[in-house]
Amino acid sequence: MDEAAVPDATGDLDALSNPVRRRVYDYVAGQSAPVRRDQVAEAVDISRTLAAYHLDRLAEAGLLTTGYARPEGRGGPGAGRPAKQYAPAQDEVSVTIPPRDYRLFAEILVDAVADADSEALRSALAAAAERHGRAVAEDGGDLLATLGGCGYEPQVTERGDIELRNCPFHRIVQRETALVCGVNRAFLRGVLAARDAEPDRVELAPAPGRCCVVVHPAGT
Repeated sequence: MDEAAVPDATGDLDALSNPVRRRVYDYVAGQSAPVRRDQVAEAVDISRTLAAYHLDRLAEAGLLTTGYARPEGRGGPGAGRPAKQYAPAQDEVSVTIPPRDYRLFAEILVDAVADADSEALRSALAAAAERHGRAVAEDGGDLLATLGGCGYEPQVTERGDIELRNCPFHRIVQRETALVCGVNRAFLRGVLAARDAEPDRVELAPAPGRCCVVVHPAGT
């Protein structure tokens, strides 16, 4: 997929202000592979023309990336022209008024913990992450809704695993992968523990296109 340019964040907010366009974006963001306009039109119950319009607006805003490919199973002469496809952009968008830079502070903390090379400090960080995971799950709501509220975009696989299509710590994890993934795992263990679920269902299992953690079904 081709990377779209990153626009001003206020343009992103305007792009999502249209309720139909927001439904289009939510559908594309929830898929594990790029989608075509006809798939979006069917899922959102709008015309293909309107789907293409909203998809292109989202791409112009930098919220989607675009590319061209033939449908799976088609190739060679007579397969037709490649169709335009859309996928969520990986660049994150955040707006605070007045401006704040919490990411910078997080990067400083991550660098400090990594440089300290202290097992006690890392253990304290994991313990704090687990406490925060317990806190966000105290309302006892649906697990998928809780994970979605934290920004993970969870999806249940055919095997019953919960895969997390988005990593809320994406920018920081690029800096200190092992450290941040360990904190992420501890946080999710806390989420399960607060629900009286087995925390060991949370496993570090990095794979392209999703968060580093997988939540296995109960009894596995």
